[in-house]
This record gives sequence, structure tokens and C-alpha cells, in this order.
Amino acid sequence: MHTGKLLSAKSQRTFILKLVGDVRLTLCCTLDELLERIFADKEIDSFVIDLSQTENLDSTTLGLLAKIAVQASSNGLAQPSIISPNQDITLLLESMGFRQYFILLKQPLTTSQELHEVPQLAGSEEHIKAQVLDAHLTLMAMNERNKEVFKSVVDALEECSEPDCPEN
Repeated sequence: MHTGKLLSAKSQRTFILKLVGDVRLTLCCTLDELLERIFADKEIDSFVIDLSQTENLDSTTLGLLAKIAVQASSNGLAQPSIISPNQDITLLLESMGFRQYFILLKQPLTTSQELHEVPQLAGSEEHIKAQVLDAHLTLMAMNERNKEVFKSVVDALEECSEPDCPEN
């Protein structure tokens, strides 16, 4: 698998985010900071997430993608689209309940807009833990199945955010 990277572009009023390779929590700080900048941009009214070159998504990344749908909805923006020609990735998205929050498409993205790599940010251990927890809470809020699947992960993360946690 290829190490993950994020590519992005703005085409008219649409933000395009492309995830390439094996996208894991190592990119969570980068993705979270990028999303904050995107939602602060009042010229953006729609999102396209291109997963055509994505090999793997971990649950933290899925939670951050879910935040896009939640934030778009609360900001009155169009329902985001995900391009996923890879059947395995599409099945993963559907198993997490993404079809309810995103428009899932198979056809490739066609834009003349050049995508640029988003520089990877390093985050502190505390910031990464907070991002992982928040991402999993977002996934849990999507549906009952996700609540069951991620409850033990969230419980463990919340327990380790307490001052007496052995890692703190």
C-alpha cells in the first residue's frame, strides 16, 4: 500500500478533496485543519471527495469525512458527494451508513482544476487523541450499528484522556 496523502483544489464554489493511498490517522491533524479552513471559506457551497485512488481508510479518517457531511448540513450547504469506483471502499462506506449522508458516485471526477498536495501537519499526542475521539464520536452519531461497533474504542479513548491514565 502507498502511504496516504491528501490533494485538494477549489473549482468555482466546489471544494475537491482527493485521498490517495492508505489514508490513516497520521493525516488526521492535516485533514482537520484543512476542513476548518474550508468551512471558514464562505465561497464554498459544495464538496466532492474523490476516493478513486484510495487503497484504505481507517476509522479516524472515516469519522473526519463524516464530519464534512455533518458540518455541510449544519451550514446549509449541498449534500457532499463521494466518488468511489472501488467496490471494497464503497462497501466500507455503506457499512458505516455514509449513503444516508453523502451522494455516492462511481464515475470518475472530471475537472480541469489542478489538484495540489496538502502539506502534512504534525500534531501533538493530545491533539491526535482528541481528533481520534471526535472522529469516532461522529461515526457513532451516524447510526445505531456504529454506536455498537465503536463504543469500546470511544470508552478506551475517553478513559485515557483522564489525568490518571497511564499514558498521561
